[in-house]
Amino acid sequence: MNILLLNGPNLNLLGEREPSVYGTMTLAQLVSRVTAHAKKKGAKIRARQSNSEGALIDILHSHRKWAHGIAFNPGAYTHYSYALRDAIASIQVPTIEVHLSDVTQREEFRRISVIEPVCVGRRYGKGLQSYLEAIDDLVARGVPADLGLHT
Repeated sequence: MNILLLNGPNLNLLGEREPSVYGTMTLAQLVSRVTAHAKKKGAKIRARQSNSEGALIDILHSHRKWAHGIAFNPGAYTHYSYALRDAIASIQVPTIEVHLSDVTQREEFRRISVIEPVCVGRRYGKGLQSYLEAIDDLVARGVPADLGLHT
């Protein structure tokens, strides 16, 4: 099973940015832990990160025939990017929205997700564990039969 691990804006600063909210783990450490977890489950990870909305859309599009599932932390784009929402809907690859923090207990604007309606699940508020649970959820779903051949 192939899983795209996609992280959006400012996640490249994990470990430095608001450690009281996001923790001290760096993005490289997070990717390493998620990759090791996925490998134990028989899944292969491709990890990507961008601060640019257009680049995130390009990454989603370019992985649509490779990925059987996507674990995606869109960062602040969660709350207003209809372009990312449409990209997820258009590629028809099962996607789980992921957040390190509990977005339901933060500022009012963070409680809104325009991404969630086109995702098969949402994991948040547990730091690294949110990502690991998303991987578990995608592996449990299995390889979608209607996605065709993925190499």
